Amino acid sequence: MKIALFPGSFDPITKAHVDILKRSISLFDKVYVGIGLNSNKKPLMEADKRLEMLKAVFKSEPKIEVISYEGLTVNFCQKIGASYMIRGIRTVSDFEYEKAIAQMNHALIPNIESIFILSKPGYSSISSTIVRDILRYGGDVSQFVPAEALQFLPALSNG
Repeated sequence: MKIALFPGSFDPITKAHVDILKRSISLFDKVYVGIGLNSNKKPLMEADKRLEMLKAVFKSEPKIEVISYEGLTVNFCQKIGASYMIRGIRTVSDFEYEKAIAQMNHALIPNIESIFILSKPGYSSISSTIVRDILRYGGDVSQFVPAEALQFLPALSNG
C-alpha cells in the first residue's frame, strides 16, 4: 500500500494546498494531511480548529485522512507507515528550502521519499502567511481558501 503524508501548518488551508492534494491522491492509496504542531510558532488558529477545518474540506475524499502530530515529520511518517512525503513547490526559493529539508530527512530515514509537486501558476502567489495577513486587516480571503474553510476562519481586524 502506497501511503503519503502531506505535512504543513495549514493555518489556514489555501486553495493551493487543496490543488496539490487533489493532484497527488491518484498517486497513493492513502494520503494523510498532517497538521504539524510547532510550539515555537504562534498560530492564528488553534490546532483543533485547523483539524476540524481540514476534515470539512476533505470530507468527501475517502483516501485522505486528517491528523495532527508533534516532533520530526520523518519520525511521524514512520509511525503512520508513510513512505512518501508530499511537498508543494511555488517558487525557486521554495524548491531550495524543500530540497535541503528533503536531503536532511533522507539522511535521517533513507526509505522516506519526498515528492515535489509544482503549484499551478494561478496558485503560486497564494500562501497561508499572506492569507493570515489579509485576515488580520479585515480583508476578504474567499478567493484564496476553499469555501468549506471560510466558516472556520477567525474574523479579525487590526487595521
